[in-house]
Amino acid sequence: MNLSELKYNEAGLIPCIVQDAEGGEVLMMAWMSEESIALTLERGETVFWSRSRQEIWHKGATSGNTQKLADLRYDCDADTLLALVHPAGPACHTGERTCFYRSLRG
Repeated sequence: MNLSELKYNEAGLIPCIVQDAEGGEVLMMAWMSEESIALTLERGETVFWSRSRQEIWHKGATSGNTQKLADLRYDCDADTLLALVHPAGPACHTGERTCFYRSLRG
């Protein structure tokens, strides 16, 4: 598939679920632009679009908690991505392994 064929939102972004390629645990969700997808494929590590900073964000560039790309898949509607990765540390900025460490059920 050509990257331009993916279905981006009105801001030119597409959600990406990041999952541990070995254990299957969902680590995080982040946004990608066409440019960050191309960089991810080129570098072999996840690169996202930071909505708060309005800039490209190479995961782990400052923390060292990079995510080596095993595969980058798209869903049947071509509007969501799934990055299967080998993480080099925690995914969450809080230091937790996954961003999904809290439960609404208590």
